[in-house]
Amino acid sequence: MILIHKMSHAVNLHKFGDDIFYAIFYNFIEFYLRKRHTTSSRANQWKSFSRLSPALKMIDHGWTDPKSAADQKRKFSVRELKMALLSSLLTPGLRGAFYYTGTRSSSSGTLHIKEPLNFWCGGRVNIKDVKAKSEPVYEPATGRVLCSLQACGATEVDAAVRSASAAFTVWRKLAGMERARVMLEAARLIEKRREEIAEIEVVNNGKSITEARLDVDSARLCIEYFAGQATVLSGQHVQLAGGSFAYTRREPLGVCVGIGAWNYPIQIAAWKSAPAIACGNSMVFKPSPVTPATAVLLAEIYSQAGAPEGLFNVVQGGEETGSLLCHHPDVAKISFTGSVPTGKKIMEMASRGVKPVTLELGGKSPVIIFEDSDLENAVRGALMANFLSQGQVCSNGTRVFVQSSIVPQFLKEVVRRTKAILIGDPLLEETRMGALVSKPHLEKVLGYVDQAKKEGARVLCGGEPFIPTDPKLKDGYYMTPCVLDGCTDDMTCVKEEIFGPVMSVLSFDTEDEVLRRANDSSLGLAAGVFTKDIKRAHRVIENLQAGSCFINNYNITPVEVPFGGYKASGIGRENGQVTIEFYSQLKTVVVEMGDVDSLF
Repeated sequence: MILIHKMSHAVNLHKFGDDIFYAIFYNFIEFYLRKRHTTSSRANQWKSFSRLSPALKMIDHGWTDPKSAADQKRKFSVRELKMALLSSLLTPGLRGAFYYTGTRSSSSGTLHIKEPLNFWCGGRVNIKDVKAKSEPVYEPATGRVLCSLQACGATEVDAAVRSASAAFTVWRKLAGMERARVMLEAARLIEKRREEIAEIEVVNNGKSITEARLDVDSARLCIEYFAGQATVLSGQHVQLAGGSFAYTRREPLGVCVGIGAWNYPIQIAAWKSAPAIACGNSMVFKPSPVTPATAVLLAEIYSQAGAPEGLFNVVQGGEETGSLLCHHPDVAKISFTGSVPTGKKIMEMASRGVKPVTLELGGKSPVIIFEDSDLENAVRGALMANFLSQGQVCSNGTRVFVQSSIVPQFLKEVVRRTKAILIGDPLLEETRMGALVSKPHLEKVLGYVDQAKKEGARVLCGGEPFIPTDPKLKDGYYMTPCVLDGCTDDMTCVKEEIFGPVMSVLSFDTEDEVLRRANDSSLGLAAGVFTKDIKRAHRVIENLQAGSCFINNYNITPVEVPFGGYKASGIGRENGQVTIEFYSQLKTVVVEMGDVDSLF
């Protein structure tokens, strides 16, 4: 749902891949060295690139990848040069995501979570009932037990909803500026605790620390954005005949329920809570039982920022807990991110109470690469569309349609770059692909690769279990990213959402053909087009049946614009100004300035 979006002071990479290094590094070095040998006045040629001076000096004085004894005597390594380039080119926010110079407070295999993960009435709650279900939560990087999850039953769910109801009666009466102050303070606290939150996210989810930092940034930016929206909530004035008039009021719904997914735990918690509380609602949030660790940190932060007790509550549990929340009579709205089958069940449960829902569900999105596209850019886009968060992204463009004339070149480059993706300990700075979220999910994804081979697809690289060299990671849930060629529309790998690092490449000849094939899906979350023909780009996007579309890029999710899907990929939107409509209700007031004109 990540994501290169430049803001005034930071770059937000919600979803991120290894190839951003290659884009900045290898192409730049090649260009610079060519210029160095063909231009007599290099200083004049590079006048506009003064920010790159640290990296240029390293090139001039010698650099290499220090693999041999002789290389060790050279002055600079490739990694050092990468860091110099990043320091020169990147904004402070993105530079911090790539390279952390502080002290690591945890490492894979060392963190143990012992504090309660449920939160209501302003504090963490330890469920003392011996009958409460306790389930193990695993660390994906190592396979070890990270903590125990106390699942909430009817009593606990009711306590959390009552806590949220009490907070709602206070919070709804505050002015937008008062709500905004609390939200901005929460955003400040998130920024202050950025590394701590990101590390726990990594340990609980398995994604790289680079991506986790950017997820935390997205959470902060979302809260900041909706703090601004809280100050401008307004209705409409309508003049009627005879001096009478009408106006509308935008009012909160009440207690909202958020149900999160395991691929973006902290980000989803913020994406659901920020618009809800901006509109004057309170929330009870249930994270995925697979990744329960960071939602409670957000609850603590809201409390520390000055929110009333119960404004944002966290209940842990699985399907039973979710069902209790959906059926609770005091819940006014449900927002869910997850699979299509579960989304249908939630919609059915909500319908019994006539409760509005926001559903952000699955996708099997197409990326269309035309022969006139910038191939280098298209390859980078395809990698970003498939391998962020180990491929566990609902909006990923896993059906990559490539025009026939450029298929060989595309496959050669995408396979080369896929093989170069560094897999390993997600808490190491250089890692670009961590562990999948659980052992059953890893086995499921590997099963899809096996099925693809049986159905005639060719595995060009990857698709196998991976064991890192570090002994403590030997039981982690790793696999090599996979590129499948020779795919056809009727293959299982093309029709079903795999939710793992598996790219299916399909060839096409004409625009009409690829549009028909791209739209041949019950899902419609996202789509992307790569071409230099701007008319064709807009024409194709107009005819794609998807809610979030990209031209010459992919997986960009700035919080200022709506995100959501068509067809079975969901209902409603998250982020952007329109989201206010999904967390509020409209009241119409008619004011008569004369006498009642009665028929009786």
